[in-house]
Amino acid sequence: MKFIDEVKITLASGRGGPGCVSFRREALLPRGGPDGGNGGKGGDVIIRTSRHINSLVDIRQNKRYAAQNGQMGMGRQKSGQDGEDLILIVPQGTVFRNLEGEILVDMTGVSEYTLLKGGRGGMGNEFFKNSINQAPDYAQPGEEGQEIEVKLELKLIADVGIIGFPNAGKSTLISRISAARPKIADYPFTTLTPNLGVVKAGDYTSFVVADIPGLVKGAHAGVGLGIQFLKHIERTRLFIHLIDASGLSGRDPLDDFNDLNYELKMYDENNQEKEGFFPLATRPQFVVLNKIDTLGENQLIKLKNKFKEVTGSEPYAISAVTGKNIKEFIQELARQILKEDE
Repeated sequence: MKFIDEVKITLASGRGGPGCVSFRREALLPRGGPDGGNGGKGGDVIIRTSRHINSLVDIRQNKRYAAQNGQMGMGRQKSGQDGEDLILIVPQGTVFRNLEGEILVDMTGVSEYTLLKGGRGGMGNEFFKNSINQAPDYAQPGEEGQEIEVKLELKLIADVGIIGFPNAGKSTLISRISAARPKIADYPFTTLTPNLGVVKAGDYTSFVVADIPGLVKGAHAGVGLGIQFLKHIERTRLFIHLIDASGLSGRDPLDDFNDLNYELKMYDENNQEKEGFFPLATRPQFVVLNKIDTLGENQLIKLKNKFKEVTGSEPYAISAVTGKNIKEFIQELARQILKEDE
């Protein structure tokens, strides 16, 4: 399924049905009086989340979604039928914004929300009957519904975000520590969509990890896949900053670390005025040297020391391919997440 994480659509609630102007006329009842019923209420626009979808691709099929209008009232004091509600099913973590960028609703931790109310139905002429005005010949029109153009923005809900340059081993790592099975190959941009995996760290502890593809030097200026997927790690509590320690890519591991943190900083600067934004550059990071199976012991020690001088703490060293140190790393990650919960 194609991954779509931004959609612009128009939503409209239903118009209320007009009230009815009617007079009762039956045999032996020449003065039956007004009996026009009320119009039905217009349908609401209701947003509902589902765990079973993870893209906005289905919603993009249409540009406009509208609830049903209420039906007109009828004689014999019969009210018109209420309009059917429009129920829009979206993935968890979908944010609804107006065209000015203001958040209308964030469907994180919310299962259902009424975004637009349908218009009220108009009163029929029977409603206006009184001792003074015994034969009103008018009724109310139905109330107009609401209409708004919105931008849907999907942000994956994960506890941990894996960031790193292409071929750092993000997909291999997430396939090693979870049941996720992303496409893995030895060329840049193998992963074109974020992947989610659930990591079990004991009988009663688990957390969700997302890998973020396409992040390279210059991404904030549109290089590579740009920063289109960075918004998916705005919700994460901490990052696994995965570094290719092998040097086989021709890049320097420490340069990769600095370059990627610069991209996070630039992303923050470009989005700091956006409502609901939380900075990425200051998020806690687990610096992880991957592919240590390609290094000798002395090479690994020197590389660890270089990172310790820059970051102030020794990086984790793993091999996602062989599984070396993975179990210990997961346990430490789980401890940090539980600490964040306290």
